[in-house]
Amino acid sequence: MINYKDLGLVNTREMFKKAVDGGYAIPAFNFNNMEQLQAIVMAAAETKSPVILQVSKGARQYANQTLLRYMAEGAVAYAKELGWENPQIVLHLDHGDAFETCKSCIDMGFSSVMIDGSHLPYEENVALTKKVVEYAHQFDVTVEGELGVLAGVEDEVSAAESHYTKPEEVVDFVTKTGCDSLAISIGTSHGAFKFTPEQCTLDPQTGRLVPPPLAFDVLAAIEEQLPGFPIVLHGSSSVPQDEVDTINKFGGALKAAVGIPEEQLRKAAKSAVCKINIDSDSRLAMTAAVREVFANKPAEFDPRKYLGPARDNMKKLYIHKIKEVLGSDNKA
Repeated sequence: MINYKDLGLVNTREMFKKAVDGGYAIPAFNFNNMEQLQAIVMAAAETKSPVILQVSKGARQYANQTLLRYMAEGAVAYAKELGWENPQIVLHLDHGDAFETCKSCIDMGFSSVMIDGSHLPYEENVALTKKVVEYAHQFDVTVEGELGVLAGVEDEVSAAESHYTKPEEVVDFVTKTGCDSLAISIGTSHGAFKFTPEQCTLDPQTGRLVPPPLAFDVLAAIEEQLPGFPIVLHGSSSVPQDEVDTINKFGGALKAAVGIPEEQLRKAAKSAVCKINIDSDSRLAMTAAVREVFANKPAEFDPRKYLGPARDNMKKLYIHKIKEVLGSDNKA
């Protein structure tokens, strides 16, 4: 059993309370490799933003759980090297699919886990989430549950269509499970292709697709039922069109990729939404930089020469999200 506190990590309880009270959101950035982790830590240290290092089940299998433990410990030490005296860093399991997955992460030093039982019948979701909470809270690990289903594809998580969270269920769910935060569905979606062209309107000036607005009425109803309770938005990448354009310019094929407009995320961040998950944007920033190097320097084969620019581009993206969208800078 590895206690996350021995790695220098924190759980989400205090940072979420401050975020709800302060009207901002904590960035939850997914990572799969060293360059993504470096970029996240550099951005958080530079902006003094609390940050959640988020790992999906698939990313954990890809990176290896033992390496992840040391990477998280190293992230805290690296942040201190960069001048961040008291790093507020969480290691979080994204979309845990079973009790055993969550238990394994807790035992290996994760400070926060998500159990996603949203695909199950309601009572089964309650029972599974409660079981994870009871285990996690023994070790002061925080737990995120989910009600409602997001459309889209991200790693092993897939759903053809979304189902909004029912506000009338949230109090019962939180009370019965004891979860520390709740992921809801109000129209965000996983992946880089969050909406079909049929769901969007066309901006006549730019010719780009404009997605449908988020269901802020559902969010308001949930806030009314659970005043001050930490709410989480998954699938909240904005799919920056400049990165998409760069990818397509240099041989990519991302047609009709569209994300959540940043002005809607800013609005959400000022509400009880205190954790906003961003994954696809980082992938796009990384891929755009790598493609550009390969196109302009076809003889290049040193990974540092293309992963270095990719890391720099991701860091720029993370700083933008922290300062211009989530408002979490200078909060740690």
